[in-house]
Amino acid sequence: MRVAIVHDWLVTYGGAERVLEELLALYPEADLYSMVDHVPAAERGFLGGRTPRTSALQRLPFSRRRYRAYLPIMPLLVEQFDLSAYDVVISNSYAVAKGVLTGPDTVHVSFCQSPMRYAWDLQHQYLREAHLERGVRGWLARYMLHRLRLWDARTAAGVDVFVANSSYIRRRIRKVYRRESLVVHPPVHVERFEVNEGARDGFYVTASRLVPYKRIEVLARAFALMPERTLVVIGDGPEMPRLRAMAPPNVRLLGQQPHGVLHEQLRRARAFLFAAEEDFGIAPVEAQACGTPVVAFGYGGARDTIRGPECPEPTGLFFDEQTPEAVRAAVAEFERTAPRFTAAACRANALRFSAERFRHEARQVVNDAVAEAERRRLPSLGD
Repeated sequence: MRVAIVHDWLVTYGGAERVLEELLALYPEADLYSMVDHVPAAERGFLGGRTPRTSALQRLPFSRRRYRAYLPIMPLLVEQFDLSAYDVVISNSYAVAKGVLTGPDTVHVSFCQSPMRYAWDLQHQYLREAHLERGVRGWLARYMLHRLRLWDARTAAGVDVFVANSSYIRRRIRKVYRRESLVVHPPVHVERFEVNEGARDGFYVTASRLVPYKRIEVLARAFALMPERTLVVIGDGPEMPRLRAMAPPNVRLLGQQPHGVLHEQLRRARAFLFAAEEDFGIAPVEAQACGTPVVAFGYGGARDTIRGPECPEPTGLFFDEQTPEAVRAAVAEFERTAPRFTAAACRANALRFSAERFRHEARQVVNDAVAEAERRRLPSLGD
C-alpha cells in the first residue's frame, strides 16, 4: 500500500507526537505531511530521519513562533496537499490534518486526538484566556471560529474511519461530527518506569506543563488547607511566576526536571494528583507504571486510565469539582482507604497502555478499514 501520514504541525515532542512516532514505525515507507516543521535538531529522533513535506505556511513570515496565528488560512493550506497517489491516508489530527482532500478509492483513517477544542466546546474559555471576550478583535475571533466550525464539520465527511484516543473523545466526535469512532488509547512508554513495591515517602506529587487548564493552582490552594501534607510540583510554563507568588510553604515547585528526577519522585510519592480535564492524560499512566495510585479530577480521559474504588483492584479515586475543597476531601478519602491501592494493581493497569499494544490495535484498525473499502468496491466489478 502507498501510505501518507498527515500531522497538524511539527514544533515539539508531545502527546500527539508520541502517536505519530508509533504510526511512522508501523509504516516506515509512508510519506509524512505537516503544516510546518520546526522541530529542533536535538528532538527529531521520533521522526525516524524523515523530512516532512510541508505546506506554504513553512515559508510565511514568523511561522516558527507564530504559526497558530495563521489558523484562519490553515484549512485552505491543508487542502493543497496532493494525496491522489496514495491508497491510504492516515491523519493524526487535533486541528486541521483531518481536512485533507482524498478521492473515492483512498482510505482515510483519522486518529483524532480531539476535535478543535478552541473552535467547539472550549471556545468561550479560549476567548477569555486570550482576552478576546469584547471589542472588534473579539468579534473577529468569534467569526473566524465560526468559519472554522463550518469547515471542520464539513470535512468530517471525508474520513472513512475515526479513531478516538479515549471514551471522552469518542463522545466529543459523536457530538461534533455525528460520527461513531473506535477507541485506541495513545501509547505510553511504560517500560521506562519501574514499579516501587516498597515503602513510600509521605509527600504527594504532580507533573505537567504549567498552563491554566492544568489547574495546578487548585492543587496548591488545596494544600494550603492541608499544611501538614506536602505537594511536589514538577514542570514549568507560563503559570510558574503566579504559582511561586501564591504557593504555600508545603508546596515545592521543582520546575522542569530530567526523566531521572521525575521517575524517582513518582516512585517515592504516596500518590499522584491530577486536576486537569484531559483528552487522555499520559502522566497518570506513568505514575501508575511506578506503582503509584492517582487522585484525579473525574472527567475526561482519566476515567479510561484509572480504575476507581468501585473496581476489584482500584488504582485511584476521583473528585468531582476542580476546587481546593474537593481535592482536600479526595486526599482525605484516599488516606482513609489507602490499603486498597496496591503497587501491583497500578502497574498492571498501566501496562494496558503500552506502545506495543497501540501498534497492534492501530494496525488492525487500518487493515480493517482497507478490507472494508475493498469489500465495498467489489459489487462495481460486476457492473
